[in-house]
Amino acid sequence: MNRYRHAVAAAPLSLAVAFTLASGQVTADMQTETVEYTVNGKTFTGYMAYDDEAEGKRPGVLVVHEWWGHNEFAREQAEKLAAAGYTAFALDMYGSGKLAEHPEDAQAFMKEATKDIDQVKARFMAARELLAKHDSVDGSKIAAQGYCFGGAVVLNMARLGVDLDAVVSYHGALGSPIKAEAGKVQPRIHVYTGGADKMVPSDQVSGLVKEMQDAGADLTLVSFPGVMHSFTNPGADKIAEEFNMPIAYDEQAAKRSWEGTLRLYEDVFSD
Repeated sequence: MNRYRHAVAAAPLSLAVAFTLASGQVTADMQTETVEYTVNGKTFTGYMAYDDEAEGKRPGVLVVHEWWGHNEFAREQAEKLAAAGYTAFALDMYGSGKLAEHPEDAQAFMKEATKDIDQVKARFMAARELLAKHDSVDGSKIAAQGYCFGGAVVLNMARLGVDLDAVVSYHGALGSPIKAEAGKVQPRIHVYTGGADKMVPSDQVSGLVKEMQDAGADLTLVSFPGVMHSFTNPGADKIAEEFNMPIAYDEQAAKRSWEGTLRLYEDVFSD
């Protein structure tokens, strides 16, 4: 495994960003890099995945983790995207070493990370810049997808007018104190939610539809009947049993939402 250091110019938000890459080969073509970077003096650890034998630059996709933190599930999603032809960066919203093993820890990490929206945006934008400047990426073609907590993050970035081509939220919270403004939402948005998700009640679903319609946003929302929170994560059932949480993996919902996501990316990046 090769290790090397590289520096990135400051982001538009005056973020000092530097990172260390640890590269390893997952398959004959796929390369992965563990990326350490700093935002406002704090260290974060992300994960880049891409096919180094693919010709030319390709779109990049940011992956925002669940409330547990940057874990193996987030990295697996990045690898799936790389296998589909994209360069993916599973970013870190909490900080290096912050990976929860108990819901109370996850709640505390999430509360600290989201204590103000400027901090959330700064951490997201630092990762966006890293991805856009990767050698394999066409920096004019960037999407973001998030799971649970991460789903709420990417939706809020869309509300704030961040330059993204597409945003996908999987079982993410849909309500927010930030409201989309007419003409400000740039990306096409896909939302996949469970009809039996106790953490995302129906009033959040209807509220998001009205909000995005009023803002003139391009929204596709799919609600899977009888499906619970965390339906994309095969590890959800074990967590549900351990902590008595109302979450469950659903193979069909996971498959359909993934296929819908790839169709969205193929469409928006076809130019």
